[in-house]
Amino acid sequence: TVVLTGTLASMDRSAAKKRLQALGAKVTGSVSRNTTMVVVGADAGSKASKARELGVESIDEDQFLRLLADLE
Repeated sequence: TVVLTGTLASMDRSAAKKRLQALGAKVTGSVSRNTTMVVVGADAGSKASKARELGVESIDEDQFLRLLADLE
């Protein structure tokens, strides 16, 4: 389960969601203990903070793009 937060420079959130879903990821809008990873873009807000509080892995846009390249 992946959550997107903030603004991604390389693609809009809809495109990022579609790419993740094509790889089999479930994409949700809120962070919980069941969240596997949070992709943190520019101007991320409370979702990034919530991920830190819960100890959920957070990656930035560069890491996200490398991950997509490795998995696609």
